[in-house]
Amino acid sequence: MTLELRVDATRWRRHLDSVAETTPDLVPVVKGNGYGLGRDVLAAEATRLGVERIAVGTYAEVPDALEAFTGDVLVLSPYRPFLPDVVLDPRVVHTVGRVEDVAKLAQAAPGSRVVVEGETSMARHGLDRHELAAVAAVLGDLVVDGFAIHLPMAGANLDEADRWAAVLETSQVQTDVLYVSHLTGPELAQLRERRPQLRVRPRIGTSLWLGDLTAFDVRARVLDVHHVERGERVGYRQRPVPRDGHLLVISGGTSHGIGLEAPRANAGVVSRGKTFAKGGLEAAGLSLSPFTIAGRQRWFAEPPHMQASMVLLPASVTPPAVGDEVAVAVRYTTTAFDRIVLA
Repeated sequence: MTLELRVDATRWRRHLDSVAETTPDLVPVVKGNGYGLGRDVLAAEATRLGVERIAVGTYAEVPDALEAFTGDVLVLSPYRPFLPDVVLDPRVVHTVGRVEDVAKLAQAAPGSRVVVEGETSMARHGLDRHELAAVAAVLGDLVVDGFAIHLPMAGANLDEADRWAAVLETSQVQTDVLYVSHLTGPELAQLRERRPQLRVRPRIGTSLWLGDLTAFDVRARVLDVHHVERGERVGYRQRPVPRDGHLLVISGGTSHGIGLEAPRANAGVVSRGKTFAKGGLEAAGLSLSPFTIAGRQRWFAEPPHMQASMVLLPASVTPPAVGDEVAVAVRYTTTAFDRIVLA
């Protein structure tokens, strides 16, 4: 049973090189499942790109990053004194976003390097601009490595980034390094033009690693093919088949992330309508699978299993043979592949 990701390594690395060459002070983000490719693969590519720093999502990801990458490792999740897996290593740069946490880190690990984070319109982590003076007063022996802003992904972010740059320049936080997330290339160029005294360091994940999806090809294997007739009951849940055709058992299930998805951000009437229609179909027991056969995505026969999925194919379509490959549409950040081939 193999769900396989094939990567055109030449095309993929051409994109990575282009981003690195056009993005000064790049900090690649190597977190989660490694954007489907694995964090070890991304760490190796970051080394090849010649960057001196990568960013990881959590402290749990730090040990592997320190082993796979020889440079500095910036932790994006903020330091909290109650976390059981905080890594205090000279190559680790911590993110701090609460005054009380800064004071406790200064006591627990003086000399540690930190990035102070501002609370943007994301309203997730960070300090209000009025708290920066209080942070500066409790930094103690901590070394300020920079100031960070994590911006939203909806709309333009240049004005908010520029406002925070102005706040930093007038604050008591002594640094000229500004880490940013989710600024476009043109926005980065404009921010650098407006704030030439700052060293702007973009932290980039998705648009770096998944910026050229034409380099990726995801394939699953047909494991079994069964002729079925209308009304015949199949699967764990013994649902009746709605029409004559074939039942395909295909590699790839919930343990791979198949059939699992995050809630969608429906911003318009059309997208909300599609979600409403999809919900109605699922309420009726119909759910579209990510497997494409004969040019169309096909319906699940029932919710996917842990390692495999059951898919219905109408009688009008010639079924693939056992062992044939089928294309799969996946969300890379939630998919675990059995095999990744860079060639």
